[in-house]
Amino acid sequence: MNINPNPPVRVILIAIGGATCSGKTTLAKHLKTCLYDSIIIHQDDFAPPQELIPLHPEYGVQDWDDAAGAIEWPRLASFLEGIKHTGVLPDTHKSHDHLNENMSVPVDSDILSHWRIESEKLVRDHLEKYGERIVWAIIDGFLMYWDERVISNLDLRVLMRVPESVLKQRRHERHGYHTADQSDSEGSLWRDPPNYWEQIVYPAYVRAHQHLFEGGDVENGKLTGKVPGLILWEVTEVDVENIVDKTMETVLKFSRQK
Repeated sequence: MNINPNPPVRVILIAIGGATCSGKTTLAKHLKTCLYDSIIIHQDDFAPPQELIPLHPEYGVQDWDDAAGAIEWPRLASFLEGIKHTGVLPDTHKSHDHLNENMSVPVDSDILSHWRIESEKLVRDHLEKYGERIVWAIIDGFLMYWDERVISNLDLRVLMRVPESVLKQRRHERHGYHTADQSDSEGSLWRDPPNYWEQIVYPAYVRAHQHLFEGGDVENGKLTGKVPGLILWEVTEVDVENIVDKTMETVLKFSRQK
């Protein structure tokens, strides 16, 4: 049997959204381990350089969280459209994620190994049956479901929900975030000013996500369906291993469809 050395690619784009400190990057990295042919993208890498972040009109500090100015939306949307066609991260793409703190939430290695084997089998079977290579592209971010052009590129949509009190404590325990800087390829370390969570971060999260929930209740409301197929994980009620298992079941089920 002749095998095409450069088969066409089918890219399945999986979004993991949620507030800062909700566990979205942790889940995304576990999925990256589970999925045989996969890449990972961090929405934070599409924030404007620190010098261009706008000041909050009331508090006079840089506002990294208001949806309109927090992400360079045309750049992110174009990037995802390119990934959907190629399944390859451009050589020019740079990430600051490796510089940031990420709380370790381990998953049993047997679980990760099981899904790695299952996903590799799916890739082989799909290539043999359809002559097409499957690539999973995972993107995590705190504003995954705000921009319609970005949403339209997503095949699977997951949202992590965590109570505000837990998010606040986790945020305060972090030492800062590395951000893009026009003059420094390694970026700058951003530290929250006093009351930044209460005045900037959480209000912006509510504004950007209230359309997803009935009555705008981001803490307890049911999904409105405005983002089709959105999967909601109540992170403090389900352990991470179950979240990985159930998400992987969904990913592979979707991937088997032609």
